[in-house]
Amino acid sequence: MRFSTRGRYGLLLMIDLAQNSARGPVSLKSIAERQNLSEHYLEQIVPDLRKNGLVKSIRGAQGGYILNKSPSEINVGDVIRVLEGPIAPVECENQLDEECCANTDFCVNREVWVKIRDSITDVVDSISLADLLQGENKEIMEK
Repeated sequence: MRFSTRGRYGLLLMIDLAQNSARGPVSLKSIAERQNLSEHYLEQIVPDLRKNGLVKSIRGAQGGYILNKSPSEINVGDVIRVLEGPIAPVECENQLDEECCANTDFCVNREVWVKIRDSITDVVDSISLADLLQGENKEIMEK
């Protein structure tokens, strides 16, 4: 499973907001500069994060974005699912009907894909933005 630029940039955006939004709204321009990302690309990502309740926009001259929840309440899985869609190593794992494959009911590979999906889900759901800010990502990655 490979995450797209959209998911990677979105996670960087969320980490930056977690680091900086305690002082007030953060502009996409400042995030783009700090993270060396395209501001235009961030503008395409942030509406989905806002629509799904992860960030809130603040209008005005000193406006920008803030997290809609505390960093400890937002996990990596939340961000990935909003920007990438369901976590599934293969397309048919996300579809439980015969649309994908006529062998769905007796697929010998299905158990493997389910275990991979569940393992990835467990990892991304266990890491909060607060964990990443506290340097716990080093411990998490060593596990």
